[in-house]
Amino acid sequence: MAFIRKKQQEQQLQLYSKERFSLLLLNLEEYYFEQHRANHILHKGSHHERKIRGSLKICSKSAIFEPDAISQPIIKIPLRDCIKIGKHGENGANRHFTKAKSGSISLIFSQVYFIKEHNVVAPYKIERGKMEYVFELDVPGKVEDVVETLLQLHRASCLDKLGDQTAMITAILQSRLARTSFDKNRFQNISEKLHMECKAEMVTPLVTNPGHVCITDTNLYFQPLNGYPKPVVQITLQDVRRIYKRRHGLMPLGLEVFCTEDDLCSDIYLKFYEPQDRDDLYFYIATYLEHHVAEHTAESYMLQWQRGHLSNYQYLLHLNNLADRSCNDLSQYPVFPWIIHDYSSSELDLSNPGTFRDLSKPVGALNKERLERLLTRYQEMPEPKFMYGSHYSSPGYVLFYLVRIAPEYMLCLQNGRFDNADRMFNSIAETWKNCLDGATDFKELIPEFYGDDVSFLVNSLKLDLGKRQGGQMVDDVELPPWASSPEDFLQKSKDALESNYVSEHLHEWIDLIFGYKQKGSGAVGAHNVFHPLTYEGGVDLNSIQDPDEKVAMLTQILEFGQTPKQLFVTPHPRRITPKFKSLSQTSSYNASMADSPVSPGEESFEDLTEESKTLAWNNITKLQLHEHYKIHKEAVTGITVSRNGSSVFTTSQDSTLKMFSKESKMLQRSISFSNMALSSCLLLPGDATVITSSWDNNVYFYSIAFGRRQDTLMGHDDAVSKICWHDNRLYSASWDSTVKVWSGVPAEMPGTKRHHFDLLAELEHDVSVDTISLNPASTLLVSGTKEGTVNIWDLTTATLMHQIPCHSGIVCDTAFSPDSRHVLSTGADGCLNVIDVQTGMLISSMTSDEPQRCFVWDGNSVLSGSQSGELLVWDLLGAKISERIQGHTGAVTCIWMNEQCSSIITGGEDRQIIFWKLQY
Repeated sequence: MAFIRKKQQEQQLQLYSKERFSLLLLNLEEYYFEQHRANHILHKGSHHERKIRGSLKICSKSAIFEPDAISQPIIKIPLRDCIKIGKHGENGANRHFTKAKSGSISLIFSQVYFIKEHNVVAPYKIERGKMEYVFELDVPGKVEDVVETLLQLHRASCLDKLGDQTAMITAILQSRLARTSFDKNRFQNISEKLHMECKAEMVTPLVTNPGHVCITDTNLYFQPLNGYPKPVVQITLQDVRRIYKRRHGLMPLGLEVFCTEDDLCSDIYLKFYEPQDRDDLYFYIATYLEHHVAEHTAESYMLQWQRGHLSNYQYLLHLNNLADRSCNDLSQYPVFPWIIHDYSSSELDLSNPGTFRDLSKPVGALNKERLERLLTRYQEMPEPKFMYGSHYSSPGYVLFYLVRIAPEYMLCLQNGRFDNADRMFNSIAETWKNCLDGATDFKELIPEFYGDDVSFLVNSLKLDLGKRQGGQMVDDVELPPWASSPEDFLQKSKDALESNYVSEHLHEWIDLIFGYKQKGSGAVGAHNVFHPLTYEGGVDLNSIQDPDEKVAMLTQILEFGQTPKQLFVTPHPRRITPKFKSLSQTSSYNASMADSPVSPGEESFEDLTEESKTLAWNNITKLQLHEHYKIHKEAVTGITVSRNGSSVFTTSQDSTLKMFSKESKMLQRSISFSNMALSSCLLLPGDATVITSSWDNNVYFYSIAFGRRQDTLMGHDDAVSKICWHDNRLYSASWDSTVKVWSGVPAEMPGTKRHHFDLLAELEHDVSVDTISLNPASTLLVSGTKEGTVNIWDLTTATLMHQIPCHSGIVCDTAFSPDSRHVLSTGADGCLNVIDVQTGMLISSMTSDEPQRCFVWDGNSVLSGSQSGELLVWDLLGAKISERIQGHTGAVTCIWMNEQCSSIITGGEDRQIIFWKLQY
């Protein structure tokens, strides 16, 4: 898991130096500056004089001596507790603190910490009372400089105000950084070209390490000022997969770099001193990545998750990353939901909804009685009001769960102490009960609960975590009865997270944590209001003039917990449950066979059609131009094909309907209904009648068998732009701002009687309608207008469900996905937009540099016809254009694909129709 992986990385780095010392021995917001080989001299000048070999480390708030022998404890002397610093043996004469010219350094102090004796991680031992320690440096000439540095840092530590202390230490740090620069001898290759160098800090949980960042044409480097834990950290740009700008300490100063795609554990997290430095480095890496990696948005990940290409776990990882959550920042650690409600049964029943927590409510609202008490307090509270006095994610909560694998982090956070034994993470059931009933406990979970590493549940380090009131020692975490082992507990937790119930309800929890119920009226209605300081933008630190108040405020914010960056401002769509075997097979998680209506080993015609489609779309980038014919005098506007594939019917702006034989490759008929352009055509079931729409406001019916116009529907007040037909109903769109639904009772004998039409519904629009499309069941209709609006209509009630202004020009084409969950639209602005039908949310938008006039799609991939005549293959899930295929010499104006997706025909402004061949 994220934290465990991060800890392993740090341990590997520490092996390089073979030190017991860690930055976690420092106080929060403390820096490690330099180290010197030295002896700690005990009983100096007496017969019992003894030397302990080690290294003296100078830090911004303490002096730390690490003995080479692991049996000896590490010594930490807080500078604020020092009474005298100087050369050993000098009495200081007229000065309280003296400069040393040679010999050893003497520290006289009132308090000292002993840490990691015998290399055992345990609470720090403290010794109080006036005492003197003497350190003899290997290089006597450095004594004077070290004493001068200690005196300067001591003055900073003794300042009354925390803000003044911080300002002085920052000035000392910046002075040191200004006097040094990146060592170019550390470049991997002498031919590397330097692009940028600046000062920054490398961030790991609870600590930061100052140094110099350097980027070349091939590598990103970080060189720590103190050379710890290694002289230089190097990342090859070619390995980088993702980068994120981060808020660090509520300031836009962070940058996190990942060399993996689906992981929360980054390779480096940098904090800059100037936003411009961060932005410049981000721009350089992003420019480099443009040629290698597609940048994903929350919406593009949502599309992948909805369609089953990301598991619930993977999707939550990505949302956390996009919302500034990082395993390097414990104040913004990834947050995951409590899923299971039942921690008492002997068996876990994932088919029972009662097993699960209500994901539509925050933890604080799960207990009705507690919520009522909190609401009473909330209503009586002056502004700014909040329901919960603590957060669902904070450094303390994260380390509460991780104390068994990260004891040093807990000791760092709590000044060398573990928590009270009874308040420890002792039992899953006990922790859940406290989250339900506790007056101030509303915490959620961390990703480790859904991972593979059980070490955070097991006291494998044999830590002495104290004794509970009942007398039992704190050891392994007590598991629920339904878990036979820690491994079994994690496996069942993962199964629960990926279960059907959670897949159907996870969007409700996302609304609370990352979405529209996170703040504002949505949060109030969902009982999801936390302290104002936890929200992004809750306080402007730059507006606080008093440095002491500023530091105190920042400390409070970092320790209290932070709400993730808001990713969605409209309701999050729900997951799509797989319907067919082929869909579940492409999923990145194992959908149960219960999701599929087809039993194992049974092949249905539907399956064969699905397999044909999948095969065709998997090979769509290999499309090749087969034959082309110029059969019209102006642009082709519509294509429809007989069921057996032998006859192709086309309409054109030259006002003719043409019938072309695919077998004889000859034009068989040319029909003209008026002197105005025809805009689209379709074949009625039975292949006996072709319907065409015209700019002369009419819809024409042509009998193929009798070779004549059979009927005319004069249905609109302006040009008819598009027609659809399903189950004896005609749908016609017009520039008169309407879409009309007609019942078309067919003639008893084709060619003998006229159709009879009744107007069933009129769907009113504000402007011209340029395109329409039906979903497969014909219960929904999508329309696109001249002004860039996409409208989704419920045909069962003839009501408008959603109106989405998502294009900056004409909407050229629209279509539902095969499962009716999404609508895709293309426009004159070159955009491809995916809209969720349930919520009306625009969940993905990709752009090209020219209008996309028409398209076909399978829900995941798109084949579009562009203004330049190219066919473009789009990978919506990968957010990229996969292929460009040259076709027409002018714009591609219409595209037809058969049901099996194996046959494709396009028409263009070049008056041609092109037959395409799929290469398998």
